[in-house]
Amino acid sequence: MAEVTVKQLAEMVGVSVERLLEQMQEAGISGKNETAEVSENERQTLLNHLKRSHGEDAADSEPKKITLKRKTTSTLKVAGASGKKKTVNVEVRKKRTYVKRSEMDPSEQAEAEARDEAAKAEAARQEEERLQKEAEEKAAREAEEAKAAAEAANREKEAAEAANREKEAEEAARIKREEEEEARRLKKEKEAEARFQAQEQAKKKEPAGGRDNNRGGKGKKKGADNRNQGGNDRRGGKISRNRGKNGKPISNKPNEHGFKEPTTQQVIEVNIPESITVADLAKKMNVKAAEVIKVMFGMGAMATINQVIDQDTATLVVEEMGHTPKPMQENAVEEALLESIQSQQGDKEGRAPVVTVMGHVDHGKTSLLDYIRSSRVASGESGGITQHIGAYHVDTDNGMVTFLDTPGHAAFTAMRARGASVTDIVILVVAADDGVMPQTEEAVQHAKAAGVPLVVAVNKIDKEQADPDRVKNELAALEVIPEEWGGENQFVNVSAKTGQGIDELLDAVLLQSEILELEAVPNAPGQGVVVESRLDKGRGPVATVLVQNGTLRKGDIVLAGLHYGRVRAMLDENGKPIEAAGPAIPVEIQGLDGTPNAGDEFTMVSNEKKAREVALFRQGKYRDVKLARQQKSKLENLFANMQAGDVKQFNIVLKTDVRGSLEALTHALEDLSTDEVKVNIVSGGVGGIAETDANLAVTADALMVGFNVRADAQARQVLEREGIELRYYSVIYDIIDDVKQAMGGLLSPEYREEIVGIAEVRDVFKAPKIGAVAGCMVIEGTVFRNKRIRVLRENVVIYEGELESLRRFKDNVNEVRQGMECGIGVKNYNDVKVGDQIEVYDTVEIQRTL
Repeated sequence: MAEVTVKQLAEMVGVSVERLLEQMQEAGISGKNETAEVSENERQTLLNHLKRSHGEDAADSEPKKITLKRKTTSTLKVAGASGKKKTVNVEVRKKRTYVKRSEMDPSEQAEAEARDEAAKAEAARQEEERLQKEAEEKAAREAEEAKAAAEAANREKEAAEAANREKEAEEAARIKREEEEEARRLKKEKEAEARFQAQEQAKKKEPAGGRDNNRGGKGKKKGADNRNQGGNDRRGGKISRNRGKNGKPISNKPNEHGFKEPTTQQVIEVNIPESITVADLAKKMNVKAAEVIKVMFGMGAMATINQVIDQDTATLVVEEMGHTPKPMQENAVEEALLESIQSQQGDKEGRAPVVTVMGHVDHGKTSLLDYIRSSRVASGESGGITQHIGAYHVDTDNGMVTFLDTPGHAAFTAMRARGASVTDIVILVVAADDGVMPQTEEAVQHAKAAGVPLVVAVNKIDKEQADPDRVKNELAALEVIPEEWGGENQFVNVSAKTGQGIDELLDAVLLQSEILELEAVPNAPGQGVVVESRLDKGRGPVATVLVQNGTLRKGDIVLAGLHYGRVRAMLDENGKPIEAAGPAIPVEIQGLDGTPNAGDEFTMVSNEKKAREVALFRQGKYRDVKLARQQKSKLENLFANMQAGDVKQFNIVLKTDVRGSLEALTHALEDLSTDEVKVNIVSGGVGGIAETDANLAVTADALMVGFNVRADAQARQVLEREGIELRYYSVIYDIIDDVKQAMGGLLSPEYREEIVGIAEVRDVFKAPKIGAVAGCMVIEGTVFRNKRIRVLRENVVIYEGELESLRRFKDNVNEVRQGMECGIGVKNYNDVKVGDQIEVYDTVEIQRTL
């Protein structure tokens, strides 16, 4: 090892330099500092000193005694209790201690040598016993293997003998069966021959002339032939063609069938749906699928047995095969169901109105509903009424009113989004001390979009700060005009706390319902809409439905949207089981196979098979409708929709953070409207984008715009499910620019012609295949082979068409630039003269902007 300094040695051993210098001083090594070198002898001296200080002898560090341990493992096979061999692991452990000879006395050395000799003899003896034991085990193992082989050979011999005996028994049984069958066959032949002889004798006894006798002789010969033929047939296990099982002739003529093949083709009227497989079409025509595939091959259409073909192709195939096609309408299944329901209609009677209470938060909607419910329910209900479902009905002196509790859940907008007009009248609750608020405006927008009349309930009229006139002025700005001002909307001052005006409010609702002349047919099958549905853990799918027409009874089979089932249980709004529910009665039903969407129509169906058929048809159609609807609100597809005539205005649902931004954006976007494209703000409000806004965007097929606001989880889920586009903005001008760009896509584009090159004709040649070829010089731009051209003579257009060939020397080229010569052949035109100009132009589409 190379010499190191004191500092390096201290770092290697992990002590400080001062401590190392002290230890070296104690070991007798002096005169050292941290930069001094330490030799190998000095390091050994220091090491011996440190060992002595720790109680070790540095001069004698070698061991005086060594202990060796040895462990060997072997396996031994022994016989078990059941006679089977099992393997046992045997572990031998040995331990020996060796002492240094120089440390032992002569007597001890002699004893050690004696012990070594004894140990060696013992080891030799153990090795000899081990070898003897292994030889004995090998001999026993070989004997057992020989015994097992002999037993296996005996078993195989016994099995072969048993198989031979079984085969001989089967062969004997087969021979016996054949002998019995032969005996039965001979017996039947004798009986048939006896019957035939009896018949012949009976014919001979009949009186007949010479001609009949000759005929009888011939008949006898034929009978013998038939008898022989019958014998041959019976030997083959069959019955004669001319005789039945009882031996009697089927026909007077030999070899004649008992039936006749139809001589004319059967013409079948085949019902063809929108799409059908080749196999189903063949089944409808009572032919094999191979025949249909053969006909389609002849018509030039390649098809397989499971291939789906459209209605037009199926119609041609049916006509080709000589049958009568009958195309089925797309909604034939549903139309047949509606026709069967309409055929069961009866006399119309008046029904109760369905009323929805809407309004801003804390304006008293819940208090108003609680007061109406607590004061108008049937007597006998103690402890208040528990509302189990989102709808209930009350009885008044003038009739019944059904209330739909939509403020808690957004079923009202969800129904509108699916096109179901459930509500007849909307009660708009406005606090007299607070006035019109954002949710109040939203309620007015929803009611107008649904075309439902409004009855305004000015609540909290008992407060000192109440100002009903302020409410009327603010609602008038939203085009909700009171009757006393010449409008159509009834305003009723009420107090949910004292009950003031409640009777007048109910009377106003009933008066409005009389004006609407609401009618229904109680005796018809039950029809209505689904208010809400959920999946109950104990009861399964549960749906709250509102019966609009007819009567729904327990046990009826109901078709609701994409689901169907039998009504197992029916509960009213108080949770009590009922047997039937008439028009305008809300009930909760169980038994459907799934949870229908809110707003889906439900119908009573006569049998479960028909309900399943319509449900499966709707489920197959649902996906196509969803995919088609996802393409409507995309900004990129607005131009295509405009060409198809689907989009006539640009609908926007706008939500902002403050009222000032809402007003500024509304005016700025509406000012973008032109004669061709109109911007329609379907709904504008302040605050985050809620589920009601998303449903409104779905209904109006509108773009959802958020300015400094965001959509909640429910709203995003609705927009993603329905494929409606959602955009966030923080700068007003970005919204205006994007809407301008989208509106520009609604404008029809302009097409402009652009001249890209002019060639002057210097000479004309005649080519045998092409005709007249003009030798030209390109004097401006570039002449292209694949663009349209005009031939000008004295700056007057005389021909417009395409180039047939463009050559540079002998090579065909795609373009020739300015200053180069070329040969031009004009397609379908040979009257080219020297001095003419060939003008090449391109049509450019220019997108219009606002």
